[in-house]
Amino acid sequence: MITVGDKFPEFKVKACNGLTNDDLIDLTDKSYEGKWKVYFFYPKDFTFVCPTEIVEFNKNVDEFEDRDAVVLGGSADNEFCHLAWRNDHEDLKGLKFPLIAAPKLARELGILDREESVCLRATFIVDPHGVVQYSAANNLSVGRNVKEIIRILDAIQSDELCPCNWNKGEETIKV
Repeated sequence: MITVGDKFPEFKVKACNGLTNDDLIDLTDKSYEGKWKVYFFYPKDFTFVCPTEIVEFNKNVDEFEDRDAVVLGGSADNEFCHLAWRNDHEDLKGLKFPLIAAPKLARELGILDREESVCLRATFIVDPHGVVQYSAANNLSVGRNVKEIIRILDAIQSDELCPCNWNKGEETIKV
């Protein structure tokens, strides 16, 4: 799996950005140039834990935008599967970010589960220069804590020494 300090790979993917066939779009690593990017990958569409994470990221999109960050979700499923799931699942109809079709990208990132050949619950925070500043992967059955990802983004963006359990606005470590 790629890690902190690595360059996020160049990519071109299809994505579902809405609820109609017109909303199937192409995205590249340059699509959000100059922005912080939070990529979160999940195992597959039409499952049980995955929509809980997607909905929580969606509830917090404004928090990410306030930090000049965009959110991109994705799995190894294709864009048509993403579209069908969004059309089928009531909680996914109002997503404010794209779901990318990432089978090739998932391989390049090293986040495919060896047994299931689906994405691990991997998260990457990538700075405006395309460098990974945070990477983590959860077991297939364990959802993420989106508030923790926001806290980590805050800490990274502070460019300070942040102690355990630090939150934005609290004192950092001075040396």
